[in-house]
Amino acid sequence: QVQLVESGGGLVQPGGSLTLSCAVSGSLFSIGIMRWYRQTPGKQRELVASITTTTGPTNYADSVKGRFTISRDNRKMVYLQMNSLKSEDTAVYYCNADIRVRLGSPLTDYWGQGTQVTVSS
Repeated sequence: QVQLVESGGGLVQPGGSLTLSCAVSGSLFSIGIMRWYRQTPGKQRELVASITTTTGPTNYADSVKGRFTISRDNRKMVYLQMNSLKSEDTAVYYCNADIRVRLGSPLTDYWGQGTQVTVSS
């Protein structure tokens, strides 16, 4: 069974940095676009960044451009490097991926359980 597991969240001071990781496990054929979302209480889940292949292309929400960097490797990992963090970046961050479980099967949307990022002094 395919699973996505995030790690790396925590408490950081404004202006600090944090790197989130997401590991995809389980038997699968291929992984398409990988994304990071975030959500705060009472608000809709927001797309933060996406990456198509290990070399891109990448897309970012305007609110994080120039501060966050998404990357992935060929071992089923995706990362989110977050710099110059602000209090408004506080949220639960979710990893998301389009996964083809076997040859010929459709791409299916998979989500991680989320990791809390809190930016506060």
